[in-house]
Amino acid sequence: MGSYRDRLQIIADILSIASRRAKKTQIMYQANLSYRLLCRYLREVLDAGLVNFDDGERYVLTVKGKEFLNKHEEYSKRCRSLEEQFNHVNSEKTALERMCSNGGVVGNDLSRVDRGKGLRK
Repeated sequence: MGSYRDRLQIIADILSIASRRAKKTQIMYQANLSYRLLCRYLREVLDAGLVNFDDGERYVLTVKGKEFLNKHEEYSKRCRSLEEQFNHVNSEKTALERMCSNGGVVGNDLSRVDRGKGLRK
């Protein structure tokens, strides 16, 4: 569909990759981030305590990071469910709007003159 990721999705992507003990370049390529964005987000997740820098070269997920990923997965599921419900409601609205329009239907019982008279008081 080609939609942009929001901040939380990018963080979740980074954490998911870090859960496999990843180097900075692995995270950059697998999360599809520029080096500049990678550095910004890595600083953010390190400061938040979501990942640690292990043995001088690999990023690892913390307990807090695992909790974030679990909560983000629940959040994403609810968002998808709400989006499906919204799409269903929107299609019902479209169907109702079509029912209200003439849409070129021929054979209506009321002539154009009779319809105009019915609206006047």
